[in-house]
Amino acid sequence: MTPLTDRPQPAELLALAVEVAADGAALAQAKRQEFIISVRTKSTDTDVVTAADEAVERCVIDAIRARRPADAVLSEEAGASRPAGHPAGQVRWILDPIDGTVNYLYGIPYYAVSLAAEVDGEVVAGVVHNPATGDVWTAVRGDGAYWGDRRITCSSVSELGQTMVATGFGYDSSRRAHQAKVLGGLAHKIRDIRRFGACALDLCAAASGVVDAYYEKGLNEWDRAAGQLIASEAGLVVSGLHGAPASDAFVLVAPPGIHAQLRAVLDELDADGGP
Repeated sequence: MTPLTDRPQPAELLALAVEVAADGAALAQAKRQEFIISVRTKSTDTDVVTAADEAVERCVIDAIRARRPADAVLSEEAGASRPAGHPAGQVRWILDPIDGTVNYLYGIPYYAVSLAAEVDGEVVAGVVHNPATGDVWTAVRGDGAYWGDRRITCSSVSELGQTMVATGFGYDSSRRAHQAKVLGGLAHKIRDIRRFGACALDLCAAASGVVDAYYEKGLNEWDRAAGQLIASEAGLVVSGLHGAPASDAFVLVAPPGIHAQLRAVLDELDADGGP
C-alpha cells in the first residue's frame, strides 16, 4: 500500500475510512457465529463486549497504522493511543468497531462499524457501515452526506406533533429510569418514538429522513463522531440542551423546523439531568 500524505485532504481520509471500515464489517459478518461465543461485560452486566468488537478493532486500527503510522486513534475497546512523536492537532481516528453490540449478539441486523477522521480537533470525514445490510453512510465536512451514492437530506417536518423521534438508553439502571421518565413526558407530544439500539445508525436514520430526530444522554465520542457529522451534513441541527453544544453529555439532532420546539421540551424534562 502507498502511504497517504501527512496532511491529506478530508476526501482522502474518507476514502481510507470507507476502505478499512468495509474490511472490519466483512470480518464482523463472516465470523459472527464464532465471535459471539466469547462475551464479557464492561460497566454493567448489560454492557457487553464480544470477541468481534476486539477483532474488528484490531483489523481497522492495523489497517490505519499500515497507511498512516503516525496518526492517533481513539477506539472504544483499546482507548486512546498516540504514537511517539505524533504532533498534537494532526489526524486522529475515532472508532467504534461495533456500535450496537447487543443487537449483534442477538442477530438483530442493526449494528455498524463507525469511523471518523478528525483534523485539528474537528471531525472532517466519517463513515458508518452496517455489515448486516451492506448500507454505508458517508460525509466530508462541507460536502454533504450520502447513503451509498445518493446524497441525503433530513426530514422537512415542521410540527412537533408529527415528529418521529429515535432515542437510546444507558446501561446503568438508574440512568435508564430517568430516561424512561423523560420519554414518558415526551411521548404524548410527538408522533411516535423508536429505540433501535445503535447510536451511529440512529444518527444516519435521522440524516436519511427515516426518522425525523434523535436524542440521547451519555454518549461517548466514538458512538457519535461519524454519525454526528453525517447528520449535520444532511441538514440537521446538532446541539446539546440548555444552550450547550452537542457533547458526550447530550446530543440532539433535529430538522430546523422542529429543533427549537423539541429542545425546549427536552430542556423542561431535564433530559440531560439525572444519573
